Amino acid sequence: MNQDSYMDPIEGKTYISPSIKNKYGIEDSIRIVTRAIDSKETYEMVKIKDEIVLRETVGGKNIITAKVFEGSRNILVLNIQEYTAKTGNPHKLGFAFIGDEITKLYSFIRDVQTMHFGSKRYQRLSDDDIEYIEITDQQAKRMVEENQELFSNILRSQITNEDVVTIGYRKKQIEIFKKFLVDKNYFSDVKNKYNYSSEKVWQTFFEKNPWIFGYGLGYVFLSSLDDKKLEQIVQGFNINGYGKRVDGLMKTKGVISNLCFVEIKTDSTNLLEITSYRSGCYAASRELVGAIAQVQGTVAAAVKSLSEKLSITDKSGNPTGEEIYSYQPKAFLVIGNLMNLKLKMV
Repeated sequence: MNQDSYMDPIEGKTYISPSIKNKYGIEDSIRIVTRAIDSKETYEMVKIKDEIVLRETVGGKNIITAKVFEGSRNILVLNIQEYTAKTGNPHKLGFAFIGDEITKLYSFIRDVQTMHFGSKRYQRLSDDDIEYIEITDQQAKRMVEENQELFSNILRSQITNEDVVTIGYRKKQIEIFKKFLVDKNYFSDVKNKYNYSSEKVWQTFFEKNPWIFGYGLGYVFLSSLDDKKLEQIVQGFNINGYGKRVDGLMKTKGVISNLCFVEIKTDSTNLLEITSYRSGCYAASRELVGAIAQVQGTVAAAVKSLSEKLSITDKSGNPTGEEIYSYQPKAFLVIGNLMNLKLKMV
């Protein structure tokens, strides 16, 4: 035999035959794939008198041959044959697996490598038991690391139609948010289209996307108070007074819902004064300080005007059964752009 060919293969190489027209009535052609595995020594079960023992034998060569459909890669026959190393003669004992037997052999090898034995006692497991058998943390970690793409596909597929719509909508809104920040022409076009001020554009955007506050501020979920617009009249609607406005009046859904005020400015508002107070030192801008004072004043007025709790009513004045407690109202200010700080640091 010619060494280094499919007739006499050497370890470390795979040999693929030319395309062979099959005789099984299927148009798909057949390939014969061959691989050799050398072993310096091997072991075999032998019976000495009445005792079965494991005996070490002289090494040899195992040759695995598979007849495979070229297109579908379905394996017709899998042959495993052992040869003597010195003579190259095949042993009498060989194995041939056909069709479904090959799949079962593969499953058996896979299961043996991954199964967790647990008890030292005799066990009997059905195929279903093996499918759901407990695996160690190390095996689970290895499984995830070796099949990252598979797990990613599974996670992506385990979402409902509502999830797809929600994710798609939020991705689009994030793109709009980014365009508002980086594309001033786009922002101006939106202002002119709706005849809005800059603050009104941002206010409307956040009104439609209150989930941004929820994720950004670490809340589980934030919803507009009483299903009304974010812009609420804090004093003059349910609170007697001179009608001071806050751009966002929201409630946190929980055991006790606290009032949560959000004041919305614009991204172009300066966070720091243009000129430095001292070399490398900048004071907070007048707009930032004023906005903080404004929202703090609104909170103070709300605490003073509200009773211990505020009962929510519908349009007809009937109580909805929902109560908002005002022990410690929260307030957030949405203003400016972090690039303003980075430019000052350069």
